[in-house]
Amino acid sequence: QVQLVESGGGLVQAGGSLRLSCAASGRTFSSYAMGWFRQAPGKEREVVAGISWSGGTTYYADSVKGRFTISRDNAKNTVYLQMNSLKPEDTGVYYCAATGRWGTVRGSYDYWGQGTQVTVSS
Repeated sequence: QVQLVESGGGLVQAGGSLRLSCAASGRTFSSYAMGWFRQAPGKEREVVAGISWSGGTTYYADSVKGRFTISRDNAKNTVYLQMNSLKPEDTGVYYCAATGRWGTVRGSYDYWGQGTQVTVSS
């Protein structure tokens, strides 16, 4: 079992940056691959980025490549999402998720945080 708590969301102007954090409870954080997802109003939840348990493998949705960076600090049980050059279409609720496998789709993930709102104004 792992519990996840996101933070760092907020309101930012287009072109700005935000850094999301996801703090995990439990002693086995380093054995989980982690992911960030987002959900805009009226849309399906979609993957944004993923990172393997060691941090050696990462995945990004095409829409965020070159702008977002996922990282993790296993000593702090925390995963991060650095978001630069934000666009209005990045607006949504951002969720942190954990999986004992590896995946880039929602169904691969077993544990979810409560989400943090990111709003990008034009």
